[in-house]
Amino acid sequence: YQPAPLSEKALPDTFVLEISVLYKVPVIYSIVSGDTEGYFIINSSTGIVRTRKSLKLEDFPVIFNVRATDSSNPSIFNEVSVNVEVIDENDFSPYFPYVLVEERLEESLPSTQIVQLKAQDNDTGRNGFLTYGILNKERLKFRIDETTGILYSTDTFDYEEEPTEYQIVVYAEDDGIPEKKRGYCTVVIKIID
Repeated sequence: YQPAPLSEKALPDTFVLEISVLYKVPVIYSIVSGDTEGYFIINSSTGIVRTRKSLKLEDFPVIFNVRATDSSNPSIFNEVSVNVEVIDENDFSPYFPYVLVEERLEESLPSTQIVQLKAQDNDTGRNGFLTYGILNKERLKFRIDETTGILYSTDTFDYEEEPTEYQIVVYAEDDGIPEKKRGYCTVVIKIID
């Protein structure tokens, strides 16, 4: 048996699966091996497996054996293995070490690298894999490399003719399951004469 993966946040008494056998007399179900941490419990008459306690992601997958025993003759039984996997939930949002970053940019420079932003996420795997983007309208004059977090200007600036300060809201987004989470940082760019 391979039931649907459980969330690492599954509460005790969460339904896992139902084991059933075709047999002419009632059987007694039991977990006989493999569940060394005691995560699961089985109803001896229905074959319904439930969680017994909170799950620890690092202990999974767990493969345990369930035995169906003839209720009138304990020497007659059959066993099946159950493979339970647990999904790592997206527990944390990405965050930047600084929520406000100030940079200076000389006027009349061609497209140039301004700053590399580096967010962090305390999740692992795809839940901690980050991509970067720009949230506001200033993205017309700036771009960010979605994998490296390097912010670039995409235009030249004129100190006398244009605004001398830009505020760019940058986000880092994880690839989380079941939902993606974001962290934000504001970059203030001052154009220098």
